[in-house]
Amino acid sequence: MGIPLEEVKRVAELARLRFTDEELIRMAGELEKILTYVRKLEEVDTSNVEPMSRVHGDTGRLREDDNVQRINRDEALSNAPDTDGKFFRVPKVIE
Repeated sequence: MGIPLEEVKRVAELARLRFTDEELIRMAGELEKILTYVRKLEEVDTSNVEPMSRVHGDTGRLREDDNVQRINRDEALSNAPDTDGKFFRVPKVIE
């Protein structure tokens, strides 16, 4: 039960892909393998499986905002090799 080459051509056109005749034949085989795998997945009994949106549970938890000590501008600039008083000075990289 192979996929007709016309169907592969139609899908390729929709995806704006160009294939040679040889590539179309190979793609038809690849698509058939994918569909065979999907058919196997459809046979799996999932009636006792709880629906979920993620495999790993709640990963959207945010951390608490902690008040951490930060250095001020003068302290940061004191460690720089070159400044103009208010900003870091770096070598020019774009002409």
